[in-house]
Amino acid sequence: MRVSTKSDYALRALIELAAEPGDKPVTADELGRRQDIPHGFLQSILGDLRKAGILLSQRGQSGGWRMARPPYAVTVADVFRAVDGPIVSIYGLRPEAVEYNGRAEILKPVWIAARDALREVLETVTIEQLAEGELPSSVMKRTEHIEAWHSR
Repeated sequence: MRVSTKSDYALRALIELAAEPGDKPVTADELGRRQDIPHGFLQSILGDLRKAGILLSQRGQSGGWRMARPPYAVTVADVFRAVDGPIVSIYGLRPEAVEYNGRAEILKPVWIAARDALREVLETVTIEQLAEGELPSSVMKRTEHIEAWHSR
């Protein structure tokens, strides 16, 4: 799995918004400053999150961005889908839509299983948990093995 810069920036901005006391709007400039995210790129990401119903924008002197849904109701998977599309795709297609010939057909269940494993983590972790620094035990358990921390 490749986590795009767009998804990473989106999650970082949402963590900041979720941690904001009193659901107070935060400007894009402030979000960008706090997380060192380029302004133009961040504006595009915030727009994607608004279209997905994750954020609201508020105009005016005390305007900015705030969560449209409670942070406990937004998962990492929701954010990935909002800014990058499906969690797993093969040539831009969902795994179940990919057609293979002959012996290569065995790849389809591999992609389906990979998507399921990713969902197991990404649909479990919420923005609220990230903002509070508390991950579900099922996710933390996956980090207990030394192999989980090393690339292969």
